[in-house]
Amino acid sequence: MTKMIKITLPDGSSRDVESGTTPAQIAAEIGPGLAKAALAARIDGEVRDIMRPLEADTELALITSRDEADALELARHDYAHVLAEAVQALWPGTQITFGPATDDGFYYDVMAPESRAPFSMDDLPAIEEKMREIISADKPLIREAWSRADLIKRWQDGGEAFKAEWAAELPDGEELTVYWSGEPGSDGAWMDMCRGPHLASTGKLDPKAFKLTRVAGAYWRGDQKNAQLTRIYGTGWLNKKQLNAHLHMLEEAAKRDHRKLGQEMDLFHLQHEAQGSVFWHPKGYMIWRELEAYMRRKMDGAGYNEIKTPQLMDVRQWTQSGHWGKYAENMFAVPDMVPDVESEEEAVAPKVADDADWMAIKPMNCPAHVLVFKQGIKSYRDLPVRLGEMGCCHRNEPHGALHGLMRVRQFTQDDAHIFCTEDQVVDEVRAFCRLADSVYQDFGFTYHVKLALRPEQRFGSEEDWDKAEQELRDAVAEAGMDNDDYGWEELPGEGAFYAPKLEWHLTDAIGRTWQVGTIQGDRVLPERLDASYVGEDGGRHRPVMLHRAIFGSYERFIGILIEHFAGRMPCWLAPVQAVVATITSEADGYAGEVEAKLKAAGIRVEADLRNEKINFKVREHSLAKVPHLLVVGGREAEEGTVAIRTLGSQGQRIMPVEEAIAMLKDEATPPDLRN
Repeated sequence: MTKMIKITLPDGSSRDVESGTTPAQIAAEIGPGLAKAALAARIDGEVRDIMRPLEADTELALITSRDEADALELARHDYAHVLAEAVQALWPGTQITFGPATDDGFYYDVMAPESRAPFSMDDLPAIEEKMREIISADKPLIREAWSRADLIKRWQDGGEAFKAEWAAELPDGEELTVYWSGEPGSDGAWMDMCRGPHLASTGKLDPKAFKLTRVAGAYWRGDQKNAQLTRIYGTGWLNKKQLNAHLHMLEEAAKRDHRKLGQEMDLFHLQHEAQGSVFWHPKGYMIWRELEAYMRRKMDGAGYNEIKTPQLMDVRQWTQSGHWGKYAENMFAVPDMVPDVESEEEAVAPKVADDADWMAIKPMNCPAHVLVFKQGIKSYRDLPVRLGEMGCCHRNEPHGALHGLMRVRQFTQDDAHIFCTEDQVVDEVRAFCRLADSVYQDFGFTYHVKLALRPEQRFGSEEDWDKAEQELRDAVAEAGMDNDDYGWEELPGEGAFYAPKLEWHLTDAIGRTWQVGTIQGDRVLPERLDASYVGEDGGRHRPVMLHRAIFGSYERFIGILIEHFAGRMPCWLAPVQAVVATITSEADGYAGEVEAKLKAAGIRVEADLRNEKINFKVREHSLAKVPHLLVVGGREAEEGTVAIRTLGSQGQRIMPVEEAIAMLKDEATPPDLRN
């Protein structure tokens, strides 16, 4: 007797179908348009292949290209498989490993056969052409379940040592799946080990909507002790229009690269003698100083007390806080005090002997802030206590992860910690939401707010996590940010090991997003470090500790600003706000007078009296991203005027010196100090 199952659709309607019916068949019953558009299915909330049979009562939602996030994830996963298939078709004997989707595309790690050199950029055109051939062949993507033993044998027989190793570590008894590109066993059929899901066929991909972008070295399973592989990167989209938009963004991003502009504008440099740390030049450090002064005013106005804490602290402090066990491999300890270790486990987090005197450079400021809070007895009347620090921290980031200002080993945070009662948490977080909003508006950023929830490995009770997560939800709701206008989203499993956190994701001028500000509701560290206050009842209570930052780090935020503004900083942030440039040497005296008046008005100004043509000077200062060029010659000297050329504008404006000074003073005033 045929078993019937009930399928419930998103609109609430339902239909009874035979067990074994596929979502593709249901799409066809609904209509030919949907049958053509449907890419995959969401079965009881889980994305699955559209050709995978349904075996029980199910809530079914069909995924089309309108469901862009899901559709892109599927397409990029498929592009990765097609990439691997193309490489093996072109160069038999190539070994494949892993190939996931990424935020804007995909990659696959491969090892070239011994008969040829590792893959390079020169190979990408041939691989792209082969990929298009596979896509155009519209090969079905067919899921099969295999036993662990058969899967291992398959890989070993095929000379796939990496896949065989991975298959041998998969849980015995768990269903293991492979996907065929083409009918299993047919000529040209290709197979990969994968959980899925995938599209119904390679033809569901657009052969004009992907591009291979670069190659890089990679190690098997990310361990430099293992074999070196080649990672082939690509970007993949649903259609050519999306691809072209992305490629245009990449071109624009290359022009805005903060490393390139930082050198051209003489802001900073990096060199191997201090890998992961920044050499700030006078002009770059001027931007830093302006940002620091701005943030200090913001924090002073919001009731924070600024402190300064040590760079070195006893390792036992980090052990007590929990950071040594979690982050020891990313911390710098004083070399003469690092003990010998006898096991890999100890190498990650060596135990500290009672008589040890090891010191570690701080990777974060929070434990030190707890120690400041603990000085003296605190009453509930003293709370909230808001402690801020422009705190310099060090983290031993892997060399390959370092990236200009965006990821460094030495960085300074606009860090602060709020110690408060449970009843004050929501108000404090809401106030922070508004403070962060005012900062990001001053820089012209739009942003999304996301809530990162408890990770699998964590400290603290479930009850405390429930409270902490709900407090952040309530604060965002009271701030009016828990809606689509702010891109509100919850991120399961992405919180810190001690606390959930709100994250601010800024959108820059070319559409990229950057996660910068955070606030975390922590009940773990006050407990581990024995922080307390005297409550209204006379008893001893634990404060809630809110960890918060707005810029995140000065280094990274400056890098973001350079790229967001393409080096054309707002006048108040520009290292040099104006240059007085002469047309002829007869105007040198007048240029000096104008320069002096501008300096007296607080404008960062330089005079360019060189014996060069004015067009040369205009071009040079434009490349240096100086906001305003004040050109003076004989006529301007006689009339007491200047000809102002503003960066990014056509032509020039003639105005009296005093009017020009007033205009520049207004533009040079930081946004928080304007009326």
